[in-house]
Amino acid sequence: MPRVFRYAADTNAPLPQNAPHMHAANYALSIYPSDAVYSFIPKNACTTLRYSLALAHGAIEDESKFSWIHDNNQTFRATLPELVRARYAFVILRDPFLRLASCFLDKFVDQTAVALSFERSQNQPGSRHDLTFRDFVASLGALLRADEHWRPQVDYLVYKTYDDVFCLEDFGVAVSTLKAKIDFDVHDARRLSRHGADQYEAIAGDDCAADLSAFDLLALKRTGKAPQLRKFYDAGLVDKVATLYADDLALYRDWTGRKPIF
Repeated sequence: MPRVFRYAADTNAPLPQNAPHMHAANYALSIYPSDAVYSFIPKNACTTLRYSLALAHGAIEDESKFSWIHDNNQTFRATLPELVRARYAFVILRDPFLRLASCFLDKFVDQTAVALSFERSQNQPGSRHDLTFRDFVASLGALLRADEHWRPQVDYLVYKTYDDVFCLEDFGVAVSTLKAKIDFDVHDARRLSRHGADQYEAIAGDDCAADLSAFDLLALKRTGKAPQLRKFYDAGLVDKVATLYADDLALYRDWTGRKPIF
């Protein structure tokens, strides 16, 4: 039985005009040696997987060309025939609370182009340097799909079902399973990208980090330290994020069998 596309039948419009399907398809990458498809979701180990994919396809030879992957997100994008014929498909999900905090700590604290774009979208005084995680969450109502790094994970699923659904919180299972099933070697890129909060020493104490400015957090990161991702939340923020990402939370619970941190 063929794999069923998640959004194709939501409208009778041709697939190229079906925006939800095309968005998900744009983030579906082919692994050619095994006729596999990987749905990549930003902030869900996608740098590690895209780096591994580039190595597996011979596009780069070693880590000296690591930056190649950032200009080639579409290079291995699956075509419609490849999506239909895929013999194996997988996706990596992440606890929505942790994904959102990781996005802020990476993209906003490090003052990337994402932070600049977000600042320009705000019709209120203030600088991206002063932005706090609480401010960021408060602005998401109208901007939930404004950027790939915090867009809901459900939007990246090109299929209704996958052969394997892994979770970032137990990433070792993905590494061993992909090697066993499709002989795909996962090469950890965290040391190269320095994106992950686990690359920094956790700050001691129970103080909430939700009201620390991006500038103050950047100063901490420059000392090799950062708050644990769960420390960005208090009860009010948990409620807000749970409402905004209700579909993602249900997906995470149902597809991985794990409970979110809150």
